[in-house]
Amino acid sequence: MGKARAARNRTLTLSTEEKENYLSRCLRVTEKADLGKIVDKTVNGDAFSVLPLLPANFVDLLIVDPPYNLAKNYNGTGFRKMSDDDYKKYTREWIKSALHVLKPTASVYVCCDWRSGMAIADVLSDYFTLRNRITWQREKGRGALKNWKNAMEDIFFATCSAKYTFNVDDVKLRRRVLAPYRQNGKPKDWEETGDGNFRNTYPSNFWDDISVPYWSMPENTDHPTQKPEKLIAKLILASSKPGDIVLDPFAGSGTTSVVAKKLGRRFLGIETDETYCAWTGKRLEAAENDSLIQGYHDGVFWERNALVRKSRGRAEHLPAASDE
Repeated sequence: MGKARAARNRTLTLSTEEKENYLSRCLRVTEKADLGKIVDKTVNGDAFSVLPLLPANFVDLLIVDPPYNLAKNYNGTGFRKMSDDDYKKYTREWIKSALHVLKPTASVYVCCDWRSGMAIADVLSDYFTLRNRITWQREKGRGALKNWKNAMEDIFFATCSAKYTFNVDDVKLRRRVLAPYRQNGKPKDWEETGDGNFRNTYPSNFWDDISVPYWSMPENTDHPTQKPEKLIAKLILASSKPGDIVLDPFAGSGTTSVVAKKLGRRFLGIETDETYCAWTGKRLEAAENDSLIQGYHDGVFWERNALVRKSRGRAEHLPAASDE
């Protein structure tokens, strides 16, 4: 018998029957695929084999979380650290495989750490216009005795052309105001509510409001490098419109697909591991009845480590105090 989970542990689990059921809903693409058959699906297969079989120019937003250049075990399949040159070749291969599926107006986001990011940015700039580097704070990480604790990750933002979607008003951050400024006795650039005083601020390229999924969050899985739904929601809301198609060729436990569904976008995820594909299926099914994204409410993103209240039968998150 496995170790019993704590009562509040909401990490996703699957029975053998559930895994078979959700896996049976996934696609296997072995020949040229029609768009209508692959949208809002998970493809169980290798991205390098599947991408060339997909239709041309159908993707509005590409979100990629490739293996960082680190030794890592993905459910029994190991990724081995490469030389910098080999990792550049690996990056160039998946980019070239994905190029034909992108619309001329598409945006691209690629997740990385500080070391793999140097190689990824170098190769990305050969094919796209680099727009920015987003750095987000991971509030947990392993300490180091002879180095600084690595508590940050990066996401490179690029576009296929000068024409692209960017909905800045959809990704504002709500911060608590501790020293509110008034003009003629009325709030200036902030709002007064029963829960406190708040200001909606324009987003920067440093994000300190993200919580890495942990055991009490229903989005949590045992995937070793799972990205938070809130993180992916920012990318999707900023760089796509309702009904647009979002592609994730290294889908993992399905966070991109799940968030796209919750936000009214179409999606396609490609993942080689069968267990991860099944996890994705279960999460997508749950998203049909629950579109909540922790930390995102009322059209704005709230600060990390929010207080929680019950409203209209579900949890809502209020920001903890900031030094603003």
